[in-house]
Amino acid sequence: MAVLKPAMRGWLHAGMFPLALTGGVVLVALAHSASIAVACSVYAASSLLLFGTSAVYHRGDWGPRGEAVLRRLDHANIFLIIAGTYTPLAVLLLSARQQTVLLLLVWTGAAAGIAFRVWWITAPRWLYTLCYIALGWAAVFNLPDFARTGGTAVVVLVITGGLLYTAGAVVYGLKRPDPFPRWFGFHEVFHALTIAAFTAHYTAILLAAT
Repeated sequence: MAVLKPAMRGWLHAGMFPLALTGGVVLVALAHSASIAVACSVYAASSLLLFGTSAVYHRGDWGPRGEAVLRRLDHANIFLIIAGTYTPLAVLLLSARQQTVLLLLVWTGAAAGIAFRVWWITAPRWLYTLCYIALGWAAVFNLPDFARTGGTAVVVLVITGGLLYTAGAVVYGLKRPDPFPRWFGFHEVFHALTIAAFTAHYTAILLAAT
């Protein structure tokens, strides 16, 4: 018997897709060097993959094979958005050596995470949720450098976004709270927190870029 999805499932991320596209264009247009433009393009692409794939996956009925493919892509894109978000922050706020270390760490972690989710799609929810959280806080030791070069507001926004993403991961892992299962369930709470976290990080990148 098919499980009925809440009526709002997928609509939040569908609505974010054009906003993420517009925001990405703004960041690339504001870039004052080729390296920053590339970094912002990577970030924009990762956000479009996240919101676009999520909207398609959660709004449609794709059959067993389609569901399996889209679920893998949807989960893999969480690792991509983490590494994609750190890319412009590293390029904008860190020294060349620090950039290399952080980007190598997060993109290697993202690649490992993607392989993990693609090949072990039935992994326990708690396990891959912890992987998302661990990679998401990979740059915690770079926060003082972010503060020195980007200012207090940038660091506060980065931390706020991290806390919101973490809260979303906890909601996803626990499947609670589940306020209105027929309309707006735990997964929609998770998506709402993802959007709030993305907005905080986007604002941090925008401030750093300007």
